[in-house]
Amino acid sequence: MDFILTAYCAQCCWLLVLLAGSALFADPAAAGGPAQVRAWPAPKEEPLSKDFVVSAGGSDVPVYVAKVAPGDDALRWKAMDDAAHSGDYADHASFAPFDMSGPATIKITCPQAVHAARVLPASYHIEPRIQGRTLTFTLAEPRNLTIEVNGDWVHSLHLFASPIEADAPKADDPNVIYFGPGIHEVRDGIRVTDGKTLYVAGGAILRGMGAAGGAVVTLSGNHVALRGRGIIDGTGCPTHTRSLLEVHGSDITIDGVILRDSSTWNVPMRRSDRVSVTNLRILGCRANSDGIDICNSRDVTVDNCFIRTLDDLVVIKADKDQGEVHHVLVHNCVLWNQVAHALSVGAELRENVDDVKFENCDVIHDIGREWTLRVYHCDGATVSNISFDHIRIEESRRLMSVWVGKQIWSRDSERGHIRGVTFSDVRAVSRTPPQIELRGFDAGHGIDGVKFDDVVINGAPLVAAEIKANEFAKDVIVRP
Repeated sequence: MDFILTAYCAQCCWLLVLLAGSALFADPAAAGGPAQVRAWPAPKEEPLSKDFVVSAGGSDVPVYVAKVAPGDDALRWKAMDDAAHSGDYADHASFAPFDMSGPATIKITCPQAVHAARVLPASYHIEPRIQGRTLTFTLAEPRNLTIEVNGDWVHSLHLFASPIEADAPKADDPNVIYFGPGIHEVRDGIRVTDGKTLYVAGGAILRGMGAAGGAVVTLSGNHVALRGRGIIDGTGCPTHTRSLLEVHGSDITIDGVILRDSSTWNVPMRRSDRVSVTNLRILGCRANSDGIDICNSRDVTVDNCFIRTLDDLVVIKADKDQGEVHHVLVHNCVLWNQVAHALSVGAELRENVDDVKFENCDVIHDIGREWTLRVYHCDGATVSNISFDHIRIEESRRLMSVWVGKQIWSRDSERGHIRGVTFSDVRAVSRTPPQIELRGFDAGHGIDGVKFDDVVINGAPLVAAEIKANEFAKDVIVRP
């Protein structure tokens, strides 16, 4: 193994329980039949949240703490622009991970009386019952939820409910790199190669340490997997030194882990084919802490993920001579944008990009200074067939942008083209008037074919007069 490791193990009995399959707890009160819930004790050295106590299906769930961006706009901009000290501007939120099958009663207890609470995304239509310091609701299936109490949206609680694992890898499998419960310090990086699986069990934390070259975890090769219910943590890495998870290969599976406080891009995916990312949760507060950067890769699926970071959330990029991007699907995700873009293609687009679909996603907050949905083209490639479909946006300052131009990110001497962008079945709450721009560069480097189909903003259908378009944006259709 290509890493140096120091482990602080939890009690041995918990490891034995995990290897045998964690206990299941019944929730007779849950509607629709008994629930099965699986939770794991946190490592005893790990500080836990003082803001919330959580139970799911009658089982106590540890509540962890994560650094997040502050609520104040000026401090968030400083966190991005003063990169060397970006972590100094952070605030904190809480998160509670567990597995479940069947409807489960969720009970959340707070230190103070609860007067109001929201469970997001709003599209799930979950209304909590409030009584004193507690709130309860029934969760019908695994979801990524955010709970905001008494109007405090910064110090929110994130519930990460996953399906129960039925086929967890075994610790003695020679093709498995296995980390059980406890804190494990990783200094030189873990490299997972052909045919191998890295498994980070519930109750385990891989803590990246120092500024050593390379990511904390690298998936490199063919038929490689990262699985588990544990945490990969970057708090021990100076800002702008190490990603938490680097991907470079083919037939790669990422499922179930939580990434916390990356010092730079969380998941740079480069020159990869046939990659599946499922149930990944990302919490980041530092400059350039992008969530998932899909670079020069093909046949990529990102499904049922939660991302709350300072910088871009899910972004498509294509560096020069590294291969084209095509057939990317990002769906069923819950997103919280704090400075940059929620779902975007760009800025670095030096090879062609085709067939990118963002669908059935909820943007629960966008308090940034960029755009929620964007195609942002600063270089010379052709970008085609990009769709944003069935997107629900609960808060946005700048909604949609399709843009070709020269910017600080530009490297090519010529500008490129954008052809075929669709925004369909979008429901958004935005500042009035809605901010939507279509901007081509010149007659030879413009935008051809943008369709707005069933876009509703602030409760009213979008009309053409609300779109700011220059003369280099052609064939713009607004329906109905």
